Amino acid sequence: MIEMQGKTSKESQVIISQMMTPQDTNPAGNVHGGVIMKLIDTAGGLVANRHTRSNTVTASIDRLDFLYPVYVGDLVTFKANLNYAGHTSMEVGVRVESENVFTGEVRHTASAYLTFVSLDKDGKPQPVPPLIIKTQNEKRRNEEAKSRREVRLRERTGKA
Repeated sequence: MIEMQGKTSKESQVIISQMMTPQDTNPAGNVHGGVIMKLIDTAGGLVANRHTRSNTVTASIDRLDFLYPVYVGDLVTFKANLNYAGHTSMEVGVRVESENVFTGEVRHTASAYLTFVSLDKDGKPQPVPPLIIKTQNEKRRNEEAKSRREVRLRERTGKA
């Protein structure tokens, strides 16, 4: 078997910023949660694609809490990093921040952890490159991701 070249989290990280417009809002004038969720999934998927250099699919999204509303005109930034790489799956963490571009106020709006699976040309799960951990922060995020993975596996098998 050919051994895969590992990659660091920094090699696949993604930062996306997008201005929220009236088409992104609900009747109350807040940005739809679904718009934010789609962009979280997009940022996370890009990290998974960059890490594997293959097609990936979203397998799960852990709990997502919206901490603050987002408004028209806010600049929303999605910071996505790989936290864990398993055999065929990986966890990506996405932090969402909204910025009022007129006042400069930045708020942590939401965070989510997503699991992606790498697929081969036939649509079957395939091995992913290992994650090279270099910093204490990366080590902490990796350990926390392993704990979340254990919980997901227990819940899926009904042995919670």
